[in-house]
Amino acid sequence: MSKPIADGSIELAGIVKSYDGVTQVVDGVNLRIPDGAYCCFLGPSGCGKTTILRMIAGHEDPTDGEILIGGRNVVGLAPIERRTAMMFQSYALFPHLNVRDNIAFALRVRGLPVAERRKAADAMIEKVRLTELADRLPAQLSGGQQQRVALARAAITGPKVLLLDEPLSALDEQLRVQMRQELSRMQRELGITFVHVTHTQLEAIAIADMVVVMEKGRIKQAGPARDVYDQPRDRYVAEFLGGQNVLSGKIERIEGDSAVISAQELRDVVVPLGGRRTVSTGDHIDFAIRRDDINLTRPEVAAPGGRAKVPSRVRAIEYQGNFVKVILDNIGSDELIAYVPDRIFYRDPFAVGDVVMACWEKDKARMLA
Repeated sequence: MSKPIADGSIELAGIVKSYDGVTQVVDGVNLRIPDGAYCCFLGPSGCGKTTILRMIAGHEDPTDGEILIGGRNVVGLAPIERRTAMMFQSYALFPHLNVRDNIAFALRVRGLPVAERRKAADAMIEKVRLTELADRLPAQLSGGQQQRVALARAAITGPKVLLLDEPLSALDEQLRVQMRQELSRMQRELGITFVHVTHTQLEAIAIADMVVVMEKGRIKQAGPARDVYDQPRDRYVAEFLGGQNVLSGKIERIEGDSAVISAQELRDVVVPLGGRRTVSTGDHIDFAIRRDDINLTRPEVAAPGGRAKVPSRVRAIEYQGNFVKVILDNIGSDELIAYVPDRIFYRDPFAVGDVVMACWEKDKARMLA
């Protein structure tokens, strides 16, 4: 008898996927996802994230490598044997079946008696808060309600892993926020592993315990959402997630645990080494500062000590509600942006063309790989 799936932990071991024997859509991916985690794969179109999802689901097999769920290698097994379920972007609801029958369909296929599958469907309907709509057809539901039906239909089989392919892409912004909360609630209640694919940065960091950033079939960085956002390892991750300024310069000298950086528009900017000892004087490096860590002052106002100071000019101003996005002249080829709380900005607002000093505490800069 084959070993049963013990839990929803996932291990991808050297996963490769090639469609023509040459081009590798997924290139040597290694990753561990703990049981009960909410994991988001994040990246642009064509980076391999959906291919990985389909390989975990069993809709495709890897060209090389192993996929373990609950400690068992599931390559070659059918989805039902893997204890996985998939929620598709299109929802794929049966238009002629009501909510209850759509949710119970998988149980019907498995041959459960009518009474059992109705009882299970009604329990799941209650979990997704659709009790009053149980007899409606999909066409009589809103987009958010249809998504809840699709989620319930995927979860009713009792999977160890629930796979979600761009589940929020068809919804408007307000409904996306509501459904993010709904997905989080359902994941906590079900206590199973969710693997969610998206290209939307805010969606990933808002909902996931674990974020996996991908580029061209490889994992660039994986870890807790806050760590990946706040401590990107390299320029790609910092720029893709947003919220960071990525600047470049040459190391003029090393002073203790920091490097002094200079470039055409930078003078003696101090960047902590962050434990890196492989850099030396003369190296060109990238470093990042969060946009909300940058303060803007007028040139005549003295900045507090212990801060980096860069002169610049306001190029554009965008009101974002609770903050104002101030776009400054580029530092070389690198964009420089400050997120200024609206209450602070409007005490003494800047105008396009104003000369300013962009300042930040020296320990807020982070050296990138």
